[in-house]
Amino acid sequence: MLAVDTNVVVRFLVRDHAVQSARAAELIELETVWVSRTVLLESEWVLRRLYGHSPQTVAASLRNFLGLVSVVPENPTIVFQALQWLEGGMDFADALHLAASGTAGRFATFDRKLANSAKRLSAGTVLLLS
Repeated sequence: MLAVDTNVVVRFLVRDHAVQSARAAELIELETVWVSRTVLLESEWVLRRLYGHSPQTVAASLRNFLGLVSVVPENPTIVFQALQWLEGGMDFADALHLAASGTAGRFATFDRKLANSAKRLSAGTVLLLS
């Protein structure tokens, strides 16, 4: 298994650089690749902020990528839960943090938007600090 960096994921998804995109596609076809949550977090940010993709488009792209036979995400349950919450309007970083905190029972934040999103999406118990 081979771990990949954000630039490999992004080149594979956006195909905006002929040589690097082809190399990324070839690698993903020939190897089993492992993708960390941090690479997914950075990939989401790049796709949204630098390429202007909507959260729904990013979630669909990442979900399709992670569904490839050769792609193994770190903690798939956490990642797919976070993608679902992203599609529901939650910030992806917040969604990953919250999904990863599952066994803690509660999640504390000063971020009112995160707390409201979590409540709206029934995404666990979030303690809003003031």
